[in-house]
Amino acid sequence: MMVITAKIILVLLMLFMVVNLFRALFAMLRNDPTKPSMTKYLGQRVLFSAIAIVLIVILLASGVLVPNPRPY
Repeated sequence: MMVITAKIILVLLMLFMVVNLFRALFAMLRNDPTKPSMTKYLGQRVLFSAIAIVLIVILLASGVLVPNPRPY
């Protein structure tokens, strides 16, 4: 159950990264000074990428996720 929960959280983080990437694209194309800038969305994307990497490292170190021993 823990593995499935961890994978769902990772997938949600990755979906949120893609959503923020598209929000940054539309903010760049719109160029409206009253709306949040593109850098806000790109910063959120970087933040959630870092959270995902730290979470993966923690899950691998604790043994919850097991890497593929022979990836080829």
